Amino acid sequence: MTAQDTPAGSPTKRVLAVVLFNLLVYIVIGLPNAVLTIFVHQGLGYSTTVAGITFSLQYFATFAARPSAGRLVDRIGPKPVVIGGLVTCVLSGLLIAGSGLLAATPLLSLGALLLSRLLLGWAESWAATGVIVWNIRRAGAENTAIAISWNGICSYGGIALGAPIGAKLSMLPAPYGGLVSVGILSVALPLFGLALIGFYPGVKPIPSTSQPIPFSRALRLVLPHGSALAAGSIGFGAISSFLALYYSVLHWQGAATALAVFGFTFVVIRFFFASQIAKRGGVFVAIVSLLVEALGLATLCVFQTPSAALLGAALTGAGFSLLFPALGVLAVNSAGPENRGAALGAYSIFIDLAIACSGLFLGQVIEFAGYRTMFATTAICCLVGVLISRSLGRRTA
Repeated sequence: MTAQDTPAGSPTKRVLAVVLFNLLVYIVIGLPNAVLTIFVHQGLGYSTTVAGITFSLQYFATFAARPSAGRLVDRIGPKPVVIGGLVTCVLSGLLIAGSGLLAATPLLSLGALLLSRLLLGWAESWAATGVIVWNIRRAGAENTAIAISWNGICSYGGIALGAPIGAKLSMLPAPYGGLVSVGILSVALPLFGLALIGFYPGVKPIPSTSQPIPFSRALRLVLPHGSALAAGSIGFGAISSFLALYYSVLHWQGAATALAVFGFTFVVIRFFFASQIAKRGGVFVAIVSLLVEALGLATLCVFQTPSAALLGAALTGAGFSLLFPALGVLAVNSAGPENRGAALGAYSIFIDLAIACSGLFLGQVIEFAGYRTMFATTAICCLVGVLISRSLGRRTA
């Protein structure tokens, strides 16, 4: 590894210098979370299924972009891929603002919003994949868990920060209220990142003596890890897609606070307990995480009060926090150092696909059986993830 790859300072300091770009993108992702499904369902008059699909479309796009992100990171290096993610994020913000301006014409407004979600998903994939691999190169492969953990802290910390800010901005008076102000800030943040990234030295791709592995092979290598991750990601999809609408239907205040609590507990657990992955093993941490997440979703199902909803959101965030890095360290290293981008892209596909499908599937569950059944369904999915993780543990042993 060259001196360029490992700048001076502790591994954490090397990681924090670059992970800022991921934080900016995820603040943009969080900005519409508390208002988007409400805007589509109540503002534009579409069903909860359409609202869920609109939210989940971002994750379908992230899923579709993972292979290209991984290949490009391995071929041209991570910095250009992160730049591409920031530029795409700017375009997404412009379309969010346009959707707000077109609210009087529901079909056009929805069309702009759908395209915005597609671009935002593409931006998330390129920025997150590029930042993680960039930081693995800067901090060293032995610090992969640190790179992944801090990436998650900034990712979900950004969502937790963005959700209440977006809720406040949406209440501004016309013509800048609603999604217009959310879109303006969604343009400004990645533009700041683009102005800053020019001062950062990039890292060269790792030369390989063999052909890069096909993406289908990378997908097979990480299949057991990704399946357990997907089972737990459906609960995150339920919180992100429908918690704000759940609060609105019950005429409760504080949906943005609940989303912030989810993100806050996620960040705190990731910050203080990520070291347990190295001490106790990824499989053990994944099983405990899934059980805690199932408990949080069951709380939302059984107790229909604002305080129980806050507790359920907190437990869900705490449980989901360590799931990605717990199994991700094994998944990322399964394909060799020259194919880390491909392995990371393949592994990340499982969370994208789970969240994307959850918006469509859980929206249908809500329409036919209500919110309690929806939360019960996601809790059961977490328990399925426990069984997959136990099987993975036996295979590893």
